[in-house]
Amino acid sequence: MTRYIRHAAAFCALLLLALLVNATRVQLVQARAYDENPANRRHTIARYGQPRGDILVGGRAVTGSRDSGQQFRYERTYKNGPLYAPVTGFASQVYGTSLLEGAADGVLAGTDPALSLLPLWNDLARARNPGGHVVTTLDAAAQQAAYAGLGARRGAVAALEPSTGRILALVSTPSYDPGELSGTDSGVAGAWARLNGAADKPMLNRAIRQTYPPGSTFKVVTAAAALDSGVVRDPDAPTDSPDPYRLPGSSARLTNEVEGCADASLRYAFQWSCNTVFAGLGVRVGRDAMRTTAAGFGFNDRRLGIPFRVSPSTFDTRVDTAQLALSSIGQYNTRATPLQMAMVAAAVADHGSVRTPHLVERTTTDDGDLVAASGQHTPRRAMSPATAVRLRELMTDVVEKGTGTNAAIPGATVGGKSGTAQHGIHNSGTPYAWFISWAQADDSVEPAVAVAVVVEDAAADRGDISGGGDAAPIARAVMEAVLDR
Repeated sequence: MTRYIRHAAAFCALLLLALLVNATRVQLVQARAYDENPANRRHTIARYGQPRGDILVGGRAVTGSRDSGQQFRYERTYKNGPLYAPVTGFASQVYGTSLLEGAADGVLAGTDPALSLLPLWNDLARARNPGGHVVTTLDAAAQQAAYAGLGARRGAVAALEPSTGRILALVSTPSYDPGELSGTDSGVAGAWARLNGAADKPMLNRAIRQTYPPGSTFKVVTAAAALDSGVVRDPDAPTDSPDPYRLPGSSARLTNEVEGCADASLRYAFQWSCNTVFAGLGVRVGRDAMRTTAAGFGFNDRRLGIPFRVSPSTFDTRVDTAQLALSSIGQYNTRATPLQMAMVAAAVADHGSVRTPHLVERTTTDDGDLVAASGQHTPRRAMSPATAVRLRELMTDVVEKGTGTNAAIPGATVGGKSGTAQHGIHNSGTPYAWFISWAQADDSVEPAVAVAVVVEDAAADRGDISGGGDAAPIARAVMEAVLDR
């Protein structure tokens, strides 16, 4: 009898050992597979089981959380959703996250290990930290001014602080309310289909994801290349430029919208935007030098993130001489985001340096303790300081007595460059209106803001589109908002 008891006890011990081995296999060896199984809803339930951290502008939250009482308990809410949508993006329980909601998801959702003093203990205990906060660099007044300035028109605005690269405004219109995509009811699916199917593309972030021919605003880059390379040594000297200008190797002739461009000086050509002068200068500078200068400003950079991805602006390097001439006046295959053109204006304002643009000032815990701060990046040199001084003079002339007088601000020095970019088959599309600028208060030692505005209003008459007329007043409003803070 004793022998049977021993056998039974040994068998029970073996069964217990098998259970322990299996539990170890499930909890350690196969834990990741179970965690990542799409059928496992525990993580999703836990993710929405607590309020999400907030995105802050000027110390105030522009996001929030609402208790829905459902299994996915907390839904995202937005204050002034359309105003800040190009920055926040959306946080949807159905469609995931985008823009800052996506780039900073770990902090906002409370899953970032940096939020905890003992992240390993949190992993073992499966505990979740409260969501942290993301403090942006935005200037609320500048953001509002840009949004109001664009109004019902399609377009975008990007504004930077030249000396730091802090993004002060990032607006795209038409916009949308990200709150429509929160929750799990049928209305969310309907809103998603409607927004994605809309002809005016409200979910397209035109400030960072749409590239446009920059038109005459690109002449800032061409002028920098001409001055740095020595092709132009005296901005007031004649440039030996014919009007019209025959594109090299072609019978096509380039003309101007204004008089006096034949053999004009760089100063006059910049002030009145002579296409013939800058096409010729681009050819004389050469493809390699033009490419190097454009790259210095940030063109052809595919790594830029603010922290979310920015579409690369491009200066085509596989061009013949005629195409190089057109590229040098911001046409042909030259493409730029509004953020890129704000970087161009900021480089002129900051003595020829390009600061890496960034949107996040710092991240914090829910109690306000610092998690991470934006680091200072080594500035990239786009042009020599001497060339930047000359370009500041040329841009100031544009605003004081050229095509950009609508951007003038009393009590401040403003430099600008207008642009009207052709597009479409045989340039049949309504031209895009551009204006890039910077502003420095008279009592300040450095410019405080650089702005780029593009307006693409298909409802406007072709003849009514101009950078100085359509885009410059918007730029002025944004610059005034920053200078008045």
